[in-house]
Amino acid sequence: PKAMMEADPNGPLVFLINDVKIDPHAGLVATGRVLSGTLEQGKEVWLVNSKMKHRVLQVSLYMGPVREVVSRVVAGNIAAALGLEKARAGETVVDLAFKDVMVPFEKLRYVSEPVVTVAVEPKNTADLPKMIDALYKLAIEDPNLVVKINEETGEYLLSGMGPLHIEIALTFLKENYGVEVSTTPPIVVYRETVRARSEVFEGKSPNKHNKFYLSVEPLDEETIKLIQDGYITEDQDPRERAKILKEKAGWDMDEARRIWTIDENINIFVDRTTGQQYLREVRDTVLQAFRLAMKEGPLAMEPVRGIKVILHDAVIHEDPAHRGPAQIYPAVRNAIYAGMLTAKPTILEPIQKLDIRIPINYLSAVTAVITKKRGKILEVSQVGDLSRVIAEIPVAESFDLAPELRGASAGRAFWGTEFSRWAPVPDSLLMDIVAQIRKRKGLPPQIPSPKDFLGP
Repeated sequence: PKAMMEADPNGPLVFLINDVKIDPHAGLVATGRVLSGTLEQGKEVWLVNSKMKHRVLQVSLYMGPVREVVSRVVAGNIAAALGLEKARAGETVVDLAFKDVMVPFEKLRYVSEPVVTVAVEPKNTADLPKMIDALYKLAIEDPNLVVKINEETGEYLLSGMGPLHIEIALTFLKENYGVEVSTTPPIVVYRETVRARSEVFEGKSPNKHNKFYLSVEPLDEETIKLIQDGYITEDQDPRERAKILKEKAGWDMDEARRIWTIDENINIFVDRTTGQQYLREVRDTVLQAFRLAMKEGPLAMEPVRGIKVILHDAVIHEDPAHRGPAQIYPAVRNAIYAGMLTAKPTILEPIQKLDIRIPINYLSAVTAVITKKRGKILEVSQVGDLSRVIAEIPVAESFDLAPELRGASAGRAFWGTEFSRWAPVPDSLLMDIVAQIRKRKGLPPQIPSPKDFLGP
């Protein structure tokens, strides 16, 4: 810390990467600030988050947009490095000698998350390998873009913060990589959650030798906010985490200490068992089963958000051959799904915040457009000759917002959008939305019942 505070060029190397770009000739260019020590060409370094050793192949300083190659860059400067192929924005790079003692900087947190998805395919089939390569390069450069392959349909899915974000990415794809693609209409990404506490359900393994007794309940808003804001993390000291949860969110101290994991969608797994035999041996398998269940919920196979899964008891077979993933995964998943389906399950939809500026005489027409789209006016103020409207609108209703706002304001509306929050869909729309998602995914129209996940 002292070397970083003083930007000591003779101290241990600490290089914080905050931007990654793919150069068609040089490969991955990692840009960041050298906080202490000296970044040198040929030096072997350690990537703290990736837990990997790399050699710095080239070091540059920026002269405007141009990289000028130098042999070394000392603390205090912004540098670009080649050779750190696994580096991503937010990575901490240190001297090899300090790999076991260096704590990474906080992860970069983004105000939004991908909430709109399109399936993409190249207009020219021969461009498929080129498109796949370009998509993955785009996702490396922009952490708010997510590229996935739908294993069942073979579709390439591109998710972003909104239709405009995806449109810009596809334009970039065409201009920089020469790939023209066609896309499906945009799909909104939803989340599943619960609104009540379930009873304890027994999940049995297919061979009936392993049993897990689990319940689910919603996480309180304060806990969700603590995780979202980075005050609570999975790799935090358990005692420190428990203390924060007790003081800020009113958790019981003992339960807070028994947190096993916190997943990427803000779900928590808590172990309330006492002295269960063989539980330690299957812990990793249980957690993997929990994560898989959280990736696809029972209502519509959408990711789960904001729930607490509690393990109350377990019976585990003594022979490792009878307690492998094929036995543990379905047992844990089925108990979680049964619990969720009895705990007032619902769907969360992404809500966008709008900041609109319009001439005063168009105010009523613009507010009518927003309310028609299930929107909510939060604030109206006067800025000179313009009215400023702050509003919220579901992302699902926003796809034709641009032409409607332009029409209502004779093209004089100027607005910006940002992700606001996840909110439960209105109960009147819940079953329709679930049916649409299930139909789109080729699932049976009927929502499963808890009995479907509980064996005889």
